[in-house]
Amino acid sequence: MTKTNEEQNLHFETLQVHAGQVVDETGSRAVPIYQTTSYVFDNPEQAAGRFGLTDPGNIYTRLTNPTTDVVDKRVAALEDGTAGVTLATGSAAITAAILNVAGEKLFSIF
Repeated sequence: MTKTNEEQNLHFETLQVHAGQVVDETGSRAVPIYQTTSYVFDNPEQAAGRFGLTDPGNIYTRLTNPTTDVVDKRVAALEDGTAGVTLATGSAAITAAILNVAGEKLFSIF
């Protein structure tokens, strides 16, 4: 993920608070915490596309979640990176780093 045009003009301190968030229809400034494990699909075709990874969107919280998506985008913006990955534990982060250096295609589904 690269910084949006709006984010490119913001100072580092402002990015810490606002980067990666698209304000929803409620107008809430705080990032909502979505406490769910699963999502509803409009139809079987949408579900098939999501699970087949051809249709972007949420399918299961451990894979995609709107709350962690904001964290990923915010860290990427702060580090001037292209994308971020949020992991559940330090052990998972260490494993991901080692597998990445070792050349494994750990995140090939993303």
